Amino acid sequence: MEFAIIAAGEGSRLRKEGFNLPKPLLPLHGVPLIERLIRIFAKEGAQKVHVIINKQSPELKLFLEKTTFELPIVLLEEDTESSLHSFALLVKNNPDWSSCCLTTTDTVFKPHEFHAYLDDFHHHKNADAFMAVTPFIDDESPLYVNTNQQLEVEAFLDRATPETRYVSGGIYCFRKAAMDCALSSVAAGNSRMRNFQRALLENSLKVEAFVFEKVVDIDHLKDREVAEQFLSEEVS
Repeated sequence: MEFAIIAAGEGSRLRKEGFNLPKPLLPLHGVPLIERLIRIFAKEGAQKVHVIINKQSPELKLFLEKTTFELPIVLLEEDTESSLHSFALLVKNNPDWSSCCLTTTDTVFKPHEFHAYLDDFHHHKNADAFMAVTPFIDDESPLYVNTNQQLEVEAFLDRATPETRYVSGGIYCFRKAAMDCALSSVAAGNSRMRNFQRALLENSLKVEAFVFEKVVDIDHLKDREVAEQFLSEEVS
């Protein structure tokens, strides 16, 4: 399985709050977000990590090129319209992928839950897409996820319904049919990850969920405090 990180965003909200480096370099307990992700992937057996960044992030490019990791970093430098376009570009450039694990750079989770998530994906061989979901909501505009009792995804929603228990965690595992759907979704004019996820259901692909206790999304400096406290709970 391939591992990929979307790190092509601008991080404009963090810059307004005084953090003047690209968001992936924001440290948690002294470790940049993107380094933390790469090292977690390495422990899960990744042979390499694909990272897409934008062309306005020279500090991030230098960090990824100069830092010694346990595995190669395959760097793609391209300005894209959205996270969905970034993912589609990764897929287009790697047509031999049969499955992949994809995260955004600002997604913070506990490694033991991620390990269980990957293990479950490998056992759910019929799932075209395997979505991390969580009951913890701290995103400004969360994508709500409705599932049945077997955790099969039934709907992706902008607003919660009485049946809603989860939101998207920004961690995804995809097999070939889902990756092909990303390409066709962009070709159809979709420009958001959530619309692609809806397209998975519209195309009758099998979409399942895995529940994380908590996933923290980093958009503001105050989110770093929440994330660091969350990670400290695991250490203690």
